[in-house]
Amino acid sequence: MMGPGLFGCCGWGGGFGAYGWIGLVINILVIGAIIWLVIWAVRRLSAGSANTLFTQPGAEQSAREILQARYARGEITREQYLEMLKDLD
Repeated sequence: MMGPGLFGCCGWGGGFGAYGWIGLVINILVIGAIIWLVIWAVRRLSAGSANTLFTQPGAEQSAREILQARYARGEITREQYLEMLKDLD
């Protein structure tokens, strides 16, 4: 006769019996999946350049500033710079 203990007193449902261990493993897997989903969602949202939720204030450049930087680095010619600048206005 078994009393209350590791396997419970009333069959399979009490304590950490055969089904208790399975339930524990399933609970750990579900919690792990939820944590993974939250981490994945945060990384996905912060990876987008259109999302400004995780960017620092003032980190974004205007189109004019980007164009000036490209011209200063020599990526575009003066004519291209002036034409693109005219398109921005």
